[in-house]
Amino acid sequence: MKYRTEIDGLRALAVVPVILFHAGFKLFSGGFVGVDVFFVISGYLITTMLIEDIENNRFSLLNFYERRARRILPALFLVILVSIPFAWILMQPSQLLEFSQSLIAISTFTSNILLWFEGGYFENAAAEKPFLHTWSLAVEEQYYILFPIFLVLTWQYGKNCVFWMIVVMATVSLLLCEWGSRNYLAANFYLTPTRAWELLAGSITGFLVQKNIVKANNFLAMLGLILISIAIFYYDEKIPFPSFYTLIPILGVVLIIIYGQEKTLVAKILSAKLFVFIGSISYSAYLWHQPLFAFTRIGLEEKPSLIIIITLILACFILATLSWKFIEQPFRKKVPLIKDRNKYFGFSIIVIVFFIIVGFIGYERDGHKFGIKKKYKGDVSHLEFHRYIDRKYFDCEPRKIAKKADNWKKFLRCKQTKKGESDWVLLGDSHAEHLFLGLAESRPKKNIVFYTLGGKPYVDNPIFKDIFKELSEAKQSKKVLLTMYYLGHVTDFNNFYTNFSKTVRKLKEYGHEVIILGNIPAYKVDPEDWIFSSSKEEFVDYSNIKKPLFDSQNAILTPLLKKIAIENKVVLIDLYKPLCNKKNCSMVKENTILYRDRSHLNIPGSLLIGSYLSLKLNE
Repeated sequence: MKYRTEIDGLRALAVVPVILFHAGFKLFSGGFVGVDVFFVISGYLITTMLIEDIENNRFSLLNFYERRARRILPALFLVILVSIPFAWILMQPSQLLEFSQSLIAISTFTSNILLWFEGGYFENAAAEKPFLHTWSLAVEEQYYILFPIFLVLTWQYGKNCVFWMIVVMATVSLLLCEWGSRNYLAANFYLTPTRAWELLAGSITGFLVQKNIVKANNFLAMLGLILISIAIFYYDEKIPFPSFYTLIPILGVVLIIIYGQEKTLVAKILSAKLFVFIGSISYSAYLWHQPLFAFTRIGLEEKPSLIIIITLILACFILATLSWKFIEQPFRKKVPLIKDRNKYFGFSIIVIVFFIIVGFIGYERDGHKFGIKKKYKGDVSHLEFHRYIDRKYFDCEPRKIAKKADNWKKFLRCKQTKKGESDWVLLGDSHAEHLFLGLAESRPKKNIVFYTLGGKPYVDNPIFKDIFKELSEAKQSKKVLLTMYYLGHVTDFNNFYTNFSKTVRKLKEYGHEVIILGNIPAYKVDPEDWIFSSSKEEFVDYSNIKKPLFDSQNAILTPLLKKIAIENKVVLIDLYKPLCNKKNCSMVKENTILYRDRSHLNIPGSLLIGSYLSLKLNE
């Protein structure tokens, strides 16, 4: 296969935006599309290589797997190995537990599946996952395993037939992806069936280039570069992704590969020495950047400064250069000690087994470190981890309120304090549920109910349809307390303002009194970590967040809630005040932990905030 310098330059165009996106530069709000650029490049190169091998009768599945293993594993092993001691030193048990699970997932090429279960790619907590980026490696590895087998099995039907099979598979995958973008966001983002079309777009490109039926074209190549740039600078996390929107950067890559050959302006730009060099070390740079950012964020109490971020980016490229020169290159050229394929596979299996064992040890110990810290013997009697509320409250009368919630979690809770028509309703997500106990205990004479689903409680949200129908048909006026954890993750404020305002108006039209509830602080530590701290003071200090930081996180949202409340003549109650003073917000109060996880109250926390809310409702 002919080496094309512009392809290495294209790799630079893929990796740099990804790094700058994860670094937090808003200019590169769509930098995550760099991964999609990588997918197309991989599909193109692998398909071209396989076609040439098959047509020249030199194809060997073992040879192919060996080349892929020498390309991917050595640098990956190095980054994992270096990350383990940093995880041990910097992470609390809850974080170390997730890290241990990721070790197992990476070693078994399933990290995309693990991350799918853990949550969304754009969530705040994702920034502190050192191996968040390995989901894309898992997708490529799954493709590398299956695609050569597919080619071998179907080649007997003819090259042209295979090509159209790939076109059909890519089309089906794309349609599935568009459907997934509307229904199953996390699964759609991480899983191979909805990402395969991007790799297959590269495969289709490989067939077209190999047929040599297209020629260099300056205009079309430049159009490709423009399309990629549009996605990098104008896309953001509000764009459903992947979806039909992803066609723009994918088409851009395809146009460059097909038409941006040799003497075109785009080829000259991408063939510049700097671009080619960055492209050469792009794999190592991609591997290093996320652990550097994640461990820094874990180790620092506050958001890293611009100077720190720039230093980390420089460190990333320095480490990438070193690992490319001393790890990637020697292993691809078959270093003497493991030049033999069997020895190399044996070496790789030993390392993989080692990582799996380390991961299982961390998982079995729930992330607890081997006695490095003494267990704190203080008052942990209130450390409650019940996911739901006190059993003394019975379920609502059986009825099918919704089939699914948030497209990934079948979750419905409906409880009330007394039989019959309710007086007060807590409506929202799990942050309505965790207030229920405290409010019910504070107001024993009121019949209080909560309706909660894992999603935004907008009147137009299909998963809340039956709940709002029930509220519209209520026989008596109710006090509806509207809340949701998603308040802390709002990015499209115009969309939020429109939908939340409409919901408040609808509830008022139904004849109900509406009270909007603000959010409570969310922390980056798990309350269970207290009992593994060397002292109460150490944990309290670690679990605090500075009040100005909490205020800055709500600088846009809080005024917006006030605006909605004023415009609709409803009450807004902030719930954070019992948890915060002028300097700090804490999940610990008077020797008692108030949270059951990083963002949800436990029983003592619910009693505290519920009592506070009850008093505010009297004012």
